[in-house]
Amino acid sequence: MALNGIDISSWQSGINLAVVPCDFVVIKATEGINYVNPDYMRAYEQAKAAGKCLGIYHYANGGNIQAEADYFLGNVGNRLGEAMLVLDWETGNNSSFGNCDYAWCKSWLDYAYSKTGVHPILYCSQSISYKFDNIGNYGLWIAQYADDDPTGYQDVPWNEGEYTCAIRQYTSCGRLSGYAGNLDLDKFYGSKEDWGKYAVSDKTNVVVPEQPETPKPATASPEGSILDLAYKTMLGEFGNGEDRIRNLGTRYEEVQNLINHIWATSTSNLAQEVLSGRYGNGDVRKTVLGSRYLAVQDQVNVGSAQYYTVQNGDTLSNIASKYGTTYQKIAQLNGMSNPNLIYVGQKLRIK
Repeated sequence: MALNGIDISSWQSGINLAVVPCDFVVIKATEGINYVNPDYMRAYEQAKAAGKCLGIYHYANGGNIQAEADYFLGNVGNRLGEAMLVLDWETGNNSSFGNCDYAWCKSWLDYAYSKTGVHPILYCSQSISYKFDNIGNYGLWIAQYADDDPTGYQDVPWNEGEYTCAIRQYTSCGRLSGYAGNLDLDKFYGSKEDWGKYAVSDKTNVVVPEQPETPKPATASPEGSILDLAYKTMLGEFGNGEDRIRNLGTRYEEVQNLINHIWATSTSNLAQEVLSGRYGNGDVRKTVLGSRYLAVQDQVNVGSAQYYTVQNGDTLSNIASKYGTTYQKIAQLNGMSNPNLIYVGQKLRIK
């Protein structure tokens, strides 16, 4: 007995899970400690209404283990008990990948189990799956592709039977009716009843609350610019998951879209937006940009540098006076041991 299914993230935002053929759907919920997939709850509710087996995954950034687990579980909320929980362990954005794979994942899985009584699944590529031998009562979801050719569901994926796993992801170029783009296709080695066993808690003292029909919006949405609200969100004033949706009310989508944009866009694009004034200054900029701040600020500093080419008769002092700085600062920026020694045609950084 086996089930065919897909896993999705914000790349598939808006996918109609009521029409795409699949027995199960695993949806990205969170990444690190400050990203929530903006399509997560919509996709989840649609898949649930369509009677699909459900899974929710956290994309690890390899940071503080407890913080990442708590962030994920906070966004799982009252879906605990009806959805399989998954830890996604990949190299992208993951500072611990290749350094402490087993220790990090084992600690995260154990902590999540201690909080919920649910044994999460661990997703990884086949090339590193050996690192997780004897990791405990946690199923493996292994990714291994034969090629990048478009394909539909496969009864016998390439390398079938060469290793044991709970789920096999065998392509990222899947093509199914009802969706025009590529999809990750997966095979679960079990029945719907077997899937459900991964979702339920084995701790009698864990209370799983009922799933509400929809999160209730706040009666009044907070005032302020998107930047102001994003700053307060990053400080934790509006909470996470359904609390954030409720507290931000009608402002949620625009604020969350900005946070997701900061997380996903390139450093060079963020640097240009900083120079345009989009993210303010000081603590506001540092807080809103979060873990991207240092890399972006480095690029901003380089991009805002000013240079001057020395002309006949110039001295460092008169150049400094012309640009509102000091000759000592120019000497420091250019690594000059003798500020009196400059030459015509020399390119100096002045700011």
